[in-house]
Amino acid sequence: QVQLVESGGGLVQAGGSLRLSCAASGSIFSINAMGWYRQAPGKQRELVASITSGGSANYANSVNGRFTISRDNAKNTVVLQMNSLKSEDTAVYYCNADLIPLGLGLYSYDYWGQGTQVTVSS
Repeated sequence: QVQLVESGGGLVQAGGSLRLSCAASGSIFSINAMGWYRQAPGKQRELVASITSGGSANYANSVNGRFTISRDNAKNTVVLQMNSLKSEDTAVYYCNADLIPLGLGLYSYDYWGQGTQVTVSS
């Protein structure tokens, strides 16, 4: 059983900052990429940022320069630091991990957190 648990969402004024954290736990062999997606009302889920096990990060154009993703491989955690928040950043943010669970061979699967609401007031 694998779980991704997020924390850190909330309400913030435009220009403010929030920090989202996600911890993966359970029967995990290894984790490849970890990342954050978001889904605003009436829109499709989109990639915000991702990071490989080696630390290479990738960002959506809309957040590049404002958000920073980092991870701790020893703790199976990923953090999204969000600065200079805008109203258009309002969405439910989901943690994602491409990981190999124990006991299912060496195939990787996508796992998702339950989502955390981020609301930016203008």
